[in-house]
Amino acid sequence: MWSTAAVLVVVAAAAVAAWLWLDRPLPLAAERVELSVEPGSNPRAVAQAWVDAGVMVPPRWLYEWFRWSGQARHIRAGSYEIHAGATPRSLLDKMVRGDETLEQVRFIEGWTLRQLRAELARAPHLRPASAGLSDAELMAALGSPGVPAEGRFFPDTYAYSRGVSDLTVLRRAHRTMQRRLEEVWAERAPDTPLKSPDEALILASIIEKETGRPEERGLVAGVFVNRLRIGMLLQTDPTVIYGLGEAFDGNLRKRDLLADGPYNSYTRAGLPPTPIALPGLASLRAAVRPQPTKALYFVARGDGSSHFSETLAEHNRAVNRYQRGAR
Repeated sequence: MWSTAAVLVVVAAAAVAAWLWLDRPLPLAAERVELSVEPGSNPRAVAQAWVDAGVMVPPRWLYEWFRWSGQARHIRAGSYEIHAGATPRSLLDKMVRGDETLEQVRFIEGWTLRQLRAELARAPHLRPASAGLSDAELMAALGSPGVPAEGRFFPDTYAYSRGVSDLTVLRRAHRTMQRRLEEVWAERAPDTPLKSPDEALILASIIEKETGRPEERGLVAGVFVNRLRIGMLLQTDPTVIYGLGEAFDGNLRKRDLLADGPYNSYTRAGLPPTPIALPGLASLRAAVRPQPTKALYFVARGDGSSHFSETLAEHNRAVNRYQRGAR
């Protein structure tokens, strides 16, 4: 029989070996091993899942380490990724901290809802819960039934955990737009002709599509606000293009400008019924606090900038010069 001393030596040796193992790189089946820890997973299941994913050690070793550490109950659900060099200690620490591997999707200023939803469908590791929903059904799912979906999502870069629903991302973008719109509406100029935050959102979407250079955004807003104030038609091409939808082939024709419709700002006064794109924060601010100007017209110079005019005669001269090449 073994002596007590011999047993103690063996136990001590095993304890030292186990302690050293905690800081040794785990053997991995690939350079990168990924795992999604589902909510409610117990430590034993998490250990087994890591082994199934490509961590090449007996699952009992990982489970016993999780349990012995006292941190097993603090493992967080989420998407994790480890690389060569990861140790049992760093693996557990990552899960306890919730140090997830995140993906990103970016929504661009000026995009339409159709473009946003297409980008969302391409986003990696995102569960497409909204794929079969109409725009109206989508807004209902986000808690805004009856609200038009166009322009209601703030353009920004959104990080998300792998495997989450795309509705999670959309809900964040929608709430961010609501918050931003509330903030800028509270800062509106006292003499604005806009009657509601929704009108500010609609005008901001037009400003977003009409601005070639950021420094001119305030002047573009000033022109449209001046027109709204005196009841003058907005006469802005982007609203007509939006109304044409997928029928627009890149060439806006005279017949398009003459064909009446809710988004034709050449035939109908005031703002269109909904936004026409995603406006960024700068356009939202410009809509409610435009740059003071007497200009009622502007025309693109062809270099990204615009020429602003106070009178129709001056505007026509600018059109002849910049659009028709006359001098």
